[in-house]
Amino acid sequence: MRQMKIETPKGHELVAEDILRRIREGEWQPGLRLPSVVELAEAYGVGRSTIREAASALKAMGWLDVRHGGGTFVKEELPNETKSGAERLFQGADSLIELLEVRRTLEIGAASLAAERRTSADVAKLRRLIETMESCLERNDTAEGERADAEFHMAIAAAAGNSLFVQLMESLSDRFAGSIRQTRELWFYREKATASRLLDEHRSIFEAIEKGDKQRATELVSAHLSKVEHVLREALSK
Repeated sequence: MRQMKIETPKGHELVAEDILRRIREGEWQPGLRLPSVVELAEAYGVGRSTIREAASALKAMGWLDVRHGGGTFVKEELPNETKSGAERLFQGADSLIELLEVRRTLEIGAASLAAERRTSADVAKLRRLIETMESCLERNDTAEGERADAEFHMAIAAAAGNSLFVQLMESLSDRFAGSIRQTRELWFYREKATASRLLDEHRSIFEAIEKGDKQRATELVSAHLSKVEHVLREALSK
């Protein structure tokens, strides 16, 4: 693979499509370690950032395993492409944005109630999750960071003290976790400074809920999810 020269249009979407084609056609088998970013950039005639963006998108879709400092591998277990129509809906850009709109509606209301009704146990759980996110940032542990991020939003719903909020969030929990993973892969973890800003946003939301500031909590959640949507639209439009 070191000698390959690939003739393909430029752009990370098209590079991702070509890598995906090679995996689907069996040229690059599950478990295979892909050429380095430098080698792929030379082969495709694009910049390294284009390769990284393509790899991040394919990782978010479940086709690649990007190991920090360890290379990029084809997933041992590839995505099931025979999913139902309803399941496939949640793989597209439009469905992610629609899901963010649902999240905004639910989570703004939940944050307002959480600031009013949170218990000491709720506050303690949210604080632990913030501490986990801080630790993950320091260790560059993206997988655990994604899990803590999703749990943080679920914990806010629980702190709202309304069982229907919890049931609604739990019914969509897998999809919420997937949207968090995909948005983080597409943009948030490209640079450490960006991940740090994301942590700061979560910390501010926590502090507003802890202090019982309903207006501040709802404003912060709304701003956070609006920014996530903006970033997602921007990343997927390139």
